[in-house]
Amino acid sequence: MSKTKRSMGWRIGKVLLIILGILLLLLLILFIYLSRVSKIEPPVITDRSADLLERTNVSDSFYYLNNNWLHLSRSGLYELYVEGKPYERGVINGKLTKELVQRQEDHFSAQIEKMVPSTFYRHFLKYLIGFFNRDLPNQVKEEYKQEIYGVSQAASDKYAYIGTPYQRILNYHAAHDIGHALQTMALVGCTSFGTWGSHSKDSAFIIGRNFDFYVGDRFADDKLIAFIQPDSGYGFMTVTWGGFTGAVSGMNEAGLTVTINAAKTDLPPGSATPVSLVAREILQYAGNIKEAIAIAGSRKMFVSESFLVGSAADQKAVVIEKTPEALDVYDPSQNHIICANHFQSPVLGKLPSNQEQIAESASAYRYKRVQELLAEAKQNTVEQTIQILRDTRGQQGADIGLGNEKAINQLIAHHSIVFEPNKRLVWVSTAPWQEGQFVCYDLKRVLSMRGLKEAREITDSSYLIPADTLLQTGDFKRFLQFRTFKQRILDGGIVAPDSIIASNPSYYHAYVLAGDMAVQQKKLAEAIRYYRQALSKEIATVQEKVAIEEKLKKLEQH
Repeated sequence: MSKTKRSMGWRIGKVLLIILGILLLLLLILFIYLSRVSKIEPPVITDRSADLLERTNVSDSFYYLNNNWLHLSRSGLYELYVEGKPYERGVINGKLTKELVQRQEDHFSAQIEKMVPSTFYRHFLKYLIGFFNRDLPNQVKEEYKQEIYGVSQAASDKYAYIGTPYQRILNYHAAHDIGHALQTMALVGCTSFGTWGSHSKDSAFIIGRNFDFYVGDRFADDKLIAFIQPDSGYGFMTVTWGGFTGAVSGMNEAGLTVTINAAKTDLPPGSATPVSLVAREILQYAGNIKEAIAIAGSRKMFVSESFLVGSAADQKAVVIEKTPEALDVYDPSQNHIICANHFQSPVLGKLPSNQEQIAESASAYRYKRVQELLAEAKQNTVEQTIQILRDTRGQQGADIGLGNEKAINQLIAHHSIVFEPNKRLVWVSTAPWQEGQFVCYDLKRVLSMRGLKEAREITDSSYLIPADTLLQTGDFKRFLQFRTFKQRILDGGIVAPDSIIASNPSYYHAYVLAGDMAVQQKKLAEAIRYYRQALSKEIATVQEKVAIEEKLKKLEQH
């Protein structure tokens, strides 16, 4: 090699090393920047006397601390009562539910590991989320920051690599919103509705909802029915989980109910008040619809959401629809209301993104199915409401397979709940999903309790709704087998295509999985047949239909 060529090669190598060095330096600067901006300082607490409190363990299923208690009921639901000032009730909540807080973070982290197997990417994701949520504390009421900080004292140390306990627990309150934005709510397909006046038997005011938020099976293991008596505002109840102080379904002592339903949203530019904390504020401080609208309007959100608000004071329900830029209200001006995952108000209902959601998602289909069933339930009751929430059929009673997103009951619900605001009664589902018994709580009675003996049995057995008869059917047993097959495939296992289809023969996704298995086994003719059969079934979304068509086209052109 000539001296000139060697010299040129050396110069090129030197330039490449300089470029590489600059890139590494930029990455280091980015890492340092993300590390700094992602740190969240806890609120300043002047009175930390609550830190010295300790719970008393009566048994493995019953703990108390002053007037506060945690009880694992016979139904399998954890029941919690907490009172006091923000930081105090947060600390007490954490001390009583310590095991639940830590288990819930275990389940959440395990699901994240499944979704993001790479340790490197998980660590990088930590900084991205930290950057995204860098202004989150500025968007959360001081009261709730103090309460969350109190709860965070119970968090485990083993996730310190993600952040401090306070930083982690605060960020988890925005997990619903971040997942909503990134997944366009593939994780959430909730349905809610209400009837009153002439549409209900004895003019009862009834609201029901399915909270179809799925983050793995273990996420719903330890459901927590929390009764909170704060030092300001109304006492209220929510269905929640360890470490979570926000609200997704709840009712307050004034007979005001709140449930949240995700709507289509764009990727937000930065953090704002988490939806669950807006719902929590409404529960704690609103006694009627006007006050609920005022609270929702005062908070900036970074995703689009519907709040179905029922009010005993107003004797009706409305849907407060909110985007990061606007707020509108859907008032049906009739004796019933339905809410799925699209907007209905005069202004927001016309948004192009909302029209796309109606056309391409499963939301409008589920909405129409609720309309059909409410038309049949002309004199609606709590029992009929639960029957509707358990409905697994498609429109006009079509068999669309168990687990279809177009069904009201997708068999993924974290919980299902029914309210009677006038009587302050609430029914909550027990496992599995909304198929087990619905147990009833009298909110007025629970909030007035102080005695530990009373706290051990707070449900009203006279209002118990039996488990769904579906649990005893062969269809349900086969569905459980289908879920096992699906998980085995996700874990990289092999399942015979015919076995998959036999486990859920009316469900389009069974044929998709069968086709995928056939492709893996190089049985392309069989795969084509399975994909064609999938297209003949009721497919949940346009996006999924297009994906199946692309798989089929690729094979037919092979």
